[in-house]
Amino acid sequence: MGEGFDTRVIALVMALRNAGIRDSKVLAAIERTPRDLFVPESFADQAFENRPLPIDCGQTISQPYIVALMTQALEVTDRCKVLEVGTGSGYQAAVLARLARRVYTIERYRTLAKEAEARFSALKLSNIVTRIGDGTKGWPEQAPFDRIIITAAAPERPDAILSQLREGGICVAPVHNGPVQTLLRYRNEAGVIHEEALCDVRFVPLVEGAARSM
Repeated sequence: MGEGFDTRVIALVMALRNAGIRDSKVLAAIERTPRDLFVPESFADQAFENRPLPIDCGQTISQPYIVALMTQALEVTDRCKVLEVGTGSGYQAAVLARLARRVYTIERYRTLAKEAEARFSALKLSNIVTRIGDGTKGWPEQAPFDRIIITAAAPERPDAILSQLREGGICVAPVHNGPVQTLLRYRNEAGVIHEEALCDVRFVPLVEGAARSM
């Protein structure tokens, strides 16, 4: 990778640090994950800017700050089994894979899932398991999970997914709160789900069912 690539990555990591991302392991995972691999070629020149970008199937790749913030809020360790709902481009899963023991990620669009799988293979990330299906149901066959991240906005508290969270586990998810979306952190403490609001965000909606096409 050339000098320009390194310069852009360093600038991005510094911007994230200045924006309040303090977890050095999260910043290192961002630094090691080439975002230009996860965006359409027509947006490659903007890949390292701190902004969301459009991808296939009417979806988006989140801005790096939101990826870093959600990852930091998850408090992932190398012992964690993580569920991601909404693979999208695969960027968030790739960042998590550098921190967690294993990542299980669900995507409703076949096109996105297959493209993400190819990227994981190219990066030799062998600890990611993908599935095409209805993310609103979670992944009950693999539950419970130590950490859960939802990358689309749920219309209400996602109890079906939270039921798959191990005791002591953490879930980070955007949830509709009237006209706005709020990023929430849930903790399962002795079987009771505690909720903490982190910030307002904007995500595509969490939709039931697997897409019939695309």
